[in-house]
Amino acid sequence: MLLVLLQFLSVAASSSLRCDPAFRGACKPTVEEKPTCTSILLSYCEDMAYSQTIFPNIIGHRTREEAEAGAEYLLLSVVESLLGGECNPEVRMLGCSVLAPRCEAGRALKPCRGVCEAVQRRCGRAFQAIDMAWPYFMDCDRFFFSEQEGCYDPLEGLSEQRAEAADVLPPDDAASVIHFVHHSNAQMISVLKRTEERCSDIARTYSIGRSADGRELLVIEFSNNPGRHELLEPEMKYVGNVHGNEVLGRQLLIYLAQYLCLEYRLGNERVQSLVNRTRIHILPSVNPDGYEVAAAGVQDSNYGDEQEGLRYDTSSIGRNNAQNVDLNRNFPDLTSVVYRRRRQKGYRTDHIPIPDSYWFGKVAPETYAVMKWIRSVPFVLSADFHGGDLVVSYPYDVSKHPLDRNMFSPTPDDQVFKLLARTYANAHGTMSIESAQCGSSRAFSQNGTVNGAQWSSFAGGMQDFNYLHTNCFEVTVELGCERFPPDEDLLTSWHENQEALIKFAELVSSDWTCSPTSAFSLCVCVCVCVCVCVVPQAHQGIKGIVKDEDGNGIQGARVSVRGIRHDVTTAENGDYWRLLTPGIHIVSASAPGFSRAMKKVRLPSRMDSAGRVDFVLHKSVVEPDVQEEADSIPSLGTYDRFDPYNQYERYATMTDLSSIREERAEKPWWWSYFALPGRPAPTWLLKHY
Repeated sequence: MLLVLLQFLSVAASSSLRCDPAFRGACKPTVEEKPTCTSILLSYCEDMAYSQTIFPNIIGHRTREEAEAGAEYLLLSVVESLLGGECNPEVRMLGCSVLAPRCEAGRALKPCRGVCEAVQRRCGRAFQAIDMAWPYFMDCDRFFFSEQEGCYDPLEGLSEQRAEAADVLPPDDAASVIHFVHHSNAQMISVLKRTEERCSDIARTYSIGRSADGRELLVIEFSNNPGRHELLEPEMKYVGNVHGNEVLGRQLLIYLAQYLCLEYRLGNERVQSLVNRTRIHILPSVNPDGYEVAAAGVQDSNYGDEQEGLRYDTSSIGRNNAQNVDLNRNFPDLTSVVYRRRRQKGYRTDHIPIPDSYWFGKVAPETYAVMKWIRSVPFVLSADFHGGDLVVSYPYDVSKHPLDRNMFSPTPDDQVFKLLARTYANAHGTMSIESAQCGSSRAFSQNGTVNGAQWSSFAGGMQDFNYLHTNCFEVTVELGCERFPPDEDLLTSWHENQEALIKFAELVSSDWTCSPTSAFSLCVCVCVCVCVCVVPQAHQGIKGIVKDEDGNGIQGARVSVRGIRHDVTTAENGDYWRLLTPGIHIVSASAPGFSRAMKKVRLPSRMDSAGRVDFVLHKSVVEPDVQEEADSIPSLGTYDRFDPYNQYERYATMTDLSSIREERAEKPWWWSYFALPGRPAPTWLLKHY
């Protein structure tokens, strides 16, 4: 009896109540409210061409509050920043057409599938570049409709807005195309790759290695024949972001790459001349790992400070790489080697081998990659960009003072380095103005330039290594005391540095083909004349080819200048470049197994292009004085000895992220925007989830 009673109660409880009109108040019939059009109150959707929306929306959000709290709306609020300004506002407006659909006569209108597909074709790669999946709520097949089904254009009115903007901005102004904002590592790679695609005839990207955390060290080069060294065409490089928290140089180099591409295509004769006669290599970031830490520190320190805006004071956060190595103290200290040898007979300050002892220390993968890079390309000129001061520093960085106190410590090419430094500082908007200078260099700088050791002596720097180990003359450009400037200052910084970046590169821009009828000729001894064409560049020095009697270029021949204990060597085809100041110089060329050739060269002070000085060497036995000079140099291992014990060979095989971060299951850099406590994780944003 008890069992029967329990079964009866169970059935009664599970049965649904029915309204019986005979019993008042027993139950109330369900009344469904009919959706109505309402004003758009989502701030990121207020610029849509319509003003009325309806809830539930197309993906089921029942109220404005629910839509506002979702990850979908959060994405629309930050998508411009995530994509570096690309595809804005198309992506945002496309998303708004789903989250806040157009409402007329109490019903939601459907956005057009064709518009969605066009935006996805154009912008899908921008999402791929930051390793983000195309958002599910912008699935063109699920939430968008054909014209036959009565759809509307969610981007209505956008073309008119752009037409108005085009009337305001000049069409040939690169500043109207370049987005002057900070770029994440993924955005930087995307910009460089897009620039390569847009200017594939003059631009090429290539990788020199990976960072400690596996991020690619990507270079973009510009040349009329990218990817190959051309005879007598000089090669120069710009390097940025060695210290991860010093980011202005990184941004300027990203802008420079876009500028060269845009201006070349627009027919800017100056840019075309520069690119056609020079091979320019741009490495915006040597330390992408440090940049990520610095950028995260900026966001953390300014979280919630919306009224006052962002304050980009990151101190030293992110300065070092992921191994906590200061990359600008990690290169071989060859300057101290020079100081120890300077009283020995026949000592030189060029192509000094890396001591074997260096490889027993901690060599960062970024340092390793840069060293291999500058050993493999015959660079002539370089600038390395930093922040924290406003000055151009030139070698040496290591003081010659016996107690290592700061002291003016010039190289044998001190006059050349001063000229290089002045070229950038004078072309900069404010650097040479005393009242505009900042930082600790003010006590020592002269018109915006300073000797590194006189300012602040340190060992292991990149510019000293360039000069003492290769043919490359490098200076360090400190771009300002604010290491991580806000977005609103970037355009001003670009205008301050644009002319200096171009003029500095023009220092090695090749001259035109010379002929005997040129307006000016430069004579050398033995009545040999070299014709020089005057062109609107400012190449300082000489260049030429060292050949044997059969006309073959001699690789590795030494080109010497009397009175300057620093030689340059010839590249693979025997060509060379030697930066020199105006004046009379005795120049010689030599190579093992050949007799020395010598010429007297006069470089006029107003000469605006490179003097062409070729040498023909005759075979002979090695001269006794040359052999004696070579024997007097202490043995530090041959120049070709690089990582002799293969301790860092693994750096050369870093081909993908998994090879060095096997345990890394880290989410993309943008994940922290969306993984908020108390909310479901939007895994639909992950490409490989």
